[in-house]
Amino acid sequence: MEEYVNRFLQYLRTERNYSDYTEQNYLFDVEDFSNYLYENHLSFKKITYKEIMVYVKYLKEKEKLKSTSINRHLSSLRSFYNYLLRENVIKANPFSLVNGPKNEKKLPNYMKYSEFEMLVETCDETPLGIRNRALLELLLATGARIGEIIAIRISDIQFSTREIKVLGKGNKERICYFNEYCEKALLRYIENARPLLLKNKTSNRLFINHLGGDLTDRGVRDILDKILHKCTLKNKVTPHTFRHTFATMLLNEGCDLKSVQELLGHVNLSTTSIYTHLTNDRIKDIYLHAHPRNKKE
Repeated sequence: MEEYVNRFLQYLRTERNYSDYTEQNYLFDVEDFSNYLYENHLSFKKITYKEIMVYVKYLKEKEKLKSTSINRHLSSLRSFYNYLLRENVIKANPFSLVNGPKNEKKLPNYMKYSEFEMLVETCDETPLGIRNRALLELLLATGARIGEIIAIRISDIQFSTREIKVLGKGNKERICYFNEYCEKALLRYIENARPLLLKNKTSNRLFINHLGGDLTDRGVRDILDKILHKCTLKNKVTPHTFRHTFATMLLNEGCDLKSVQELLGHVNLSTTSIYTHLTNDRIKDIYLHAHPRNKKE
């Protein structure tokens, strides 16, 4: 099975354009399942629906995993077995019939604009500080995924129209837009800080790390952790928090759901609709404060 797992990861990297972080999650889930099969003397090629349901029960009762983690396991394995089916290793995908437990409804974590400003204010005037400011501005301006951000090349940016071409999931290209604040931060970084960070090396990637190499998703997470350590912001902030904030801000300002879907690169509108829970709360708050019948004498 190990041989097929390695091929599967190569497929995710080269053909599906998944980030290192996502790839590691797939690897963890598939290896966890592989160990389970070994311990229970089961064949990965002959696994049945009934045996899979026993595995789901094992994840819930023995491993004490939440519904979201169990469903992530199943999604990873469903993708892995789809790959095996594509390679003619198996004749049918047994995971295609498996439904995981219902996820608990959880609203996405997002920032207030004032909290974003607190993050930006921590960036100093060193080459790394200038880079970090450009990174923060771009994350909020585009709402792009972390894997899309670190893959941006200098040639992908059109400053005349403030557009960036990004490569999303499934190698699907889309256009992201950025504002004047972001433009100034990017130009300052590209012209003044980036050449110093490269240390006489060459790269077509936009963001460079402190060693002169390409910035990775792990590197971005480390940068955010250090920035959070410097400021008084207590809320947890991840690269995806910027994506959630981007969508919430646009909807709060009246942008329609379909446009937000296109900007985020979501395939299904249902994926984008989770943000309406946040905007609906804001609308309710406005109603309670604005309607004359809700006001006390």
